[in-house]
Amino acid sequence: MKNFYQMSPEETKVYFKVQDVGLTKEQVRESIEKHGENKLEEVKSVHPMVVFLSQFKDFLVWILLVAAIVSAVMGKLESTLVIIAVLILNAILGTVQHVKAEQSLKSLKALSSPSAKVMREGQIMEIPSAEVVVGDILIVDAGDFIAADGRLIESSSLQLNESALTGESVSVDKMIEPIHKEHVALGDQVNMLFSSSYVTYGRGKAVITAVGTQSEIGRIATLLKSAKEKSTPLQRNLDQFGKKLALFIIMISALVFGLSMYRGTGVMDSMMFAISLAVAAIPEALSSIVTIVLALGTRKLADQNAIIRKLHSVESLGSVSIICSDKTGTLTQNKMKVQHIYTDGELVDVAAIDKEDKLHYKLVMAGLLCSDAVTTEDKRIGDPTEIALVDLGENLHLDELVVRESIPRLSELPFDSDRKLMTTLQHIDGEAIVFTKGAIDVLLKRSKFIETKDGVRPIEEADIIAYEKINHSLSDQGLRVLAFAWRKVDESTLTLEHEDEMILFGLVAMMDPPREESAAAVEDCIKAGIKPIMITGDHKITASAIARQIGILRDGDMAYEGAEIEDLTEAELIQLVPSVSVYARVSPEHKIRIVSAWQSLGHIVAMTGDGVNDAPALKQADIGIAMGITGTEVAKDAASMVLTDDNFSTIVKAINNGRSIYDNIKNAVKFLLSGNTAGILAVLYASVVGLQAPFAPVHLLFINLLTDSLPAIAIGVEPAHGQLMKRKPRDASKPILDRAFGIEVLLEGIVIATVTMTAYYLGLNQGGHGVAMTMAFATLSLSRLVHGINCRMDEPLTFKTLFMNPFTYLALILGIVLLGSVLLLKPLQGIFEISPLSISQLTSIGILSLVPLVVVQLGKHVQKSLLHK
Repeated sequence: MKNFYQMSPEETKVYFKVQDVGLTKEQVRESIEKHGENKLEEVKSVHPMVVFLSQFKDFLVWILLVAAIVSAVMGKLESTLVIIAVLILNAILGTVQHVKAEQSLKSLKALSSPSAKVMREGQIMEIPSAEVVVGDILIVDAGDFIAADGRLIESSSLQLNESALTGESVSVDKMIEPIHKEHVALGDQVNMLFSSSYVTYGRGKAVITAVGTQSEIGRIATLLKSAKEKSTPLQRNLDQFGKKLALFIIMISALVFGLSMYRGTGVMDSMMFAISLAVAAIPEALSSIVTIVLALGTRKLADQNAIIRKLHSVESLGSVSIICSDKTGTLTQNKMKVQHIYTDGELVDVAAIDKEDKLHYKLVMAGLLCSDAVTTEDKRIGDPTEIALVDLGENLHLDELVVRESIPRLSELPFDSDRKLMTTLQHIDGEAIVFTKGAIDVLLKRSKFIETKDGVRPIEEADIIAYEKINHSLSDQGLRVLAFAWRKVDESTLTLEHEDEMILFGLVAMMDPPREESAAAVEDCIKAGIKPIMITGDHKITASAIARQIGILRDGDMAYEGAEIEDLTEAELIQLVPSVSVYARVSPEHKIRIVSAWQSLGHIVAMTGDGVNDAPALKQADIGIAMGITGTEVAKDAASMVLTDDNFSTIVKAINNGRSIYDNIKNAVKFLLSGNTAGILAVLYASVVGLQAPFAPVHLLFINLLTDSLPAIAIGVEPAHGQLMKRKPRDASKPILDRAFGIEVLLEGIVIATVTMTAYYLGLNQGGHGVAMTMAFATLSLSRLVHGINCRMDEPLTFKTLFMNPFTYLALILGIVLLGSVLLLKPLQGIFEISPLSISQLTSIGILSLVPLVVVQLGKHVQKSLLHK
């Protein structure tokens, strides 16, 4: 069977068994039974309570729940309440994040037109768009949204904006003639209408060919459902770490339990001792700290025009190695601008246009008179091409409204996609003058004369060759070329004959130019080891020209059209993508395949987009980036990040911040794990040498949730420093806890555990087990607070960096206040199982707690000096 765009209007009507009078009621019923209603599937939402309960699936959470139960059995209700409160808080945070998530299909439904005009049984009826069926004859006028996909059968200067589907903002001229090709990109199916597009000019009729999920918008909805969101590198790393940690905790806790039972300790006491170790090992605050650091990072990004919708996407930015970017509005300014004019054999840059030059002035005036666009401070109304002509006039201080008022239009022949011309008639200096603008190939055929600086003369073959040559040259640069001609007439009303025997006098070349900052942003990407790729619905020539200008398309790179990758296997596409920098005329399926191919090669992919057609790929990408100004709600809902300025350079700034945030999270994780390692080592040591437990579970929870949280958050807001954008993207598959990181954590943990057990022995000698536990708890708490200063950065502290982050010292002070309250206030001493301490004991705690700071900083200085040798 032929594609609908290959059929003639009559063939289409025959195929659907529809007459010019439209469907009957019986045919409508049969169509609904066969093809379904014009509706998209409802989103099945998960009940928030189910989401809440799913937050407790993590094995580490189960260990904490066991700790809470054992504490309750042993009568330590304070410990139980603290643990349960922490778990509920984390579950609530996770539930809130989920409930805010996907609304993509709901937004797709909202794109449907509220009503549509159809012809049924000889009558024009206005019906809800949901009631439009396959076979209906749809009637559309300027301003109408298209309710379903259809094959155009009548057209009167019909133009549609299909940006929601194709991403290109320029209106598309529609025609009714069949297209004699087998594979035609969506943007080139000019005899088809698609749901979610809208009519900008003219009117027409179409036979509906697809509704609901069978339409192009429905296919995108299906792709959106099937596209899987990617967990971020940090989520994957933390998941892997959590599993390894859980296994480690089980083994060590079992060992401790066995040793205690071997020594004759009771079952419940042995279990409590093992539970103490489990509580010491689990970084209870880790997920909360990561969430808080990411949330603080999102506020910083928001100040730089990047709104983060999905919190964990912040750290993904630091791993991005591929950016698949749309062209229009992201890399370009999203408005057509005149770049050059051509008169009398001379190509002139827009900045060099001379108002005193007769031909220059006439060309600019013709652009104002032979167009309908109007621009004000608040609005820009009209076709983008005509708006560019109005802007050109304003560059020469010519206001289109003033010009048109002083030289009123007497008659016009509106633009027609068959003629490819627009003509206006006006009186100038007492003469009736016709101005025509349109396609160069059409006007060359209709022009009998040419105007030069020397006057009007008959057009010659050399003139035609010169115009064709400059047209090809400009078109190869991705510019859109308009030709202008004029003539005198005697009548006051235009006819089609007045578009013959014209006087050709110039060309205007325009394009949607790159943003000024795009080239620098692309260069920054390349320096940072990130490959930028352009994926657009525009033509390959235009896309390649822009890509070459801003540095995306370099020597040796290739540009492909969607149709060229249509029949490639996944393996062939994976082999191809490293050499391709520009993809043009692509469909939503192509975008998903390109993103997936890069992901198969191990890359973290960012994808930008603004149209409905971009939504599936935005969801498939590791980080989807939607445009805030021009983006559809569907694209925004599918994205992880929204740019409020639609600017590619903002992505580069966001990546810089993403790298900084990841470093901060890694340092915060190092701080938490080194402190927890110290607690584990202290409990293990006590177990092996036969000492009583150095901590109560409530001590360890206090450390992990209060004195740990403050420094970790402070580390999370460490300002960016160093040459972040001169580093290669980090390997997303590399675990956060690699060998070097693990050794560092272990060594720092040993130092903190050593001073902790030193304090324990001092307390044991001076006041018994209660004092020993209190001194060990206080020393572990304070040394970990001070250790937060060590963990701010990998390099040793200098005078310049020492006070770069005042929040570190604020966290230290608040932590000391909290610890002091527990140690000195009697009501809290009972809750936290604290024994009173003397001044000398408190002094010993203070001195011992400074030892890790000194030791770690000395170690960093030694390491730095060895590296520079």
